[in-house]
Amino acid sequence: MKSRLLAGSAAALVALVGVILVFTYAQGADQRAVQSLAPVDVLVVKTAIPAGTSVDAMKDSLNTVQRPGSAVPPTALHTLGDSTGKVAAVDLVPGETLVSERLVAPDALKTPGDVKVPAGLQEVSFQLEPQRVVGGLLVPGDHVGIFISVTDNKTTALAIHKVLLTMVQRAPQAGASAQATPNPTSGAGSKDTSLPTGSLMLTVAVNDVDASKIVFAAEFDKIWLSKEPLDAKDSGPNVMQQSGVYK
Repeated sequence: MKSRLLAGSAAALVALVGVILVFTYAQGADQRAVQSLAPVDVLVVKTAIPAGTSVDAMKDSLNTVQRPGSAVPPTALHTLGDSTGKVAAVDLVPGETLVSERLVAPDALKTPGDVKVPAGLQEVSFQLEPQRVVGGLLVPGDHVGIFISVTDNKTTALAIHKVLLTMVQRAPQAGASAQATPNPTSGAGSKDTSLPTGSLMLTVAVNDVDASKIVFAAEFDKIWLSKEPLDAKDSGPNVMQQSGVYK
C-alpha cells in the first residue's frame, strides 16, 4: 500500500513538473512572438530623395513609422543622429525604409566636375534606355565602347572604342531633378540590383569625327554601349551582318 502511494505521488509530481515545463515553454514562445512583432520606430522615405541629397536637406522627406520588429532590416535607421554630414548614395523612393548603406560621405560620390575632359576633345550627349547602358550602372569616369547599328542594311559595329564617360544623368523622378548618377557601389557592400527605370542622358568626350558619328547614329540609327576598360581586348574592325550572327 505504501509503495503504491509513493508511486502515485511520484507520478503526480512528474505530471506537475511536465505541466510547469509546458507552460513555461509556451509562455516563452509567446514572449518571443510578441518581441518579433513589437513595433519599432524607423525612418521611411515620404517623398523622392535624389542621390547626393544631404542628410539635413532630406529631413522633410522622411517620416518616422512604426513597423514590426521582424520586418525591420538590421541596418534600418531610427534617427539621423549618427548620419550628420552624409548624403544619399542613390535615389531614394517613397515607401522604402532608410538603411545605413544608403548614406555615404559626400566624397564617395562622383560629380560631373570630377572628370576632366582631355585637351583637344569635345563633349557630346545622347539619350538611351537602361538596357543600352549596361543596365544603368555606368558612372562618370568609366570608358565605354559605342556600338552603332545601321537599320537600313542591318549591320552593327563597335564604331568607337574606349570613350571617356564624363556625365550620367537620369530622367527626373517625381519631384526630383535630373542629376549625375553616383557609383552604385559607393558606401554599400554590393552593387545595386534593383531594376532601373527611365532613360539616361550620357555625355562623352570624343574628337570631332567621333562626335559626328554619335550625332548621326542618335539622329538616324541606334546606339548601344558596353563598359570597355582601357585594357579590354581590341580585335580590330568587325562589322556584324545578319549572315554572321550564327557563325
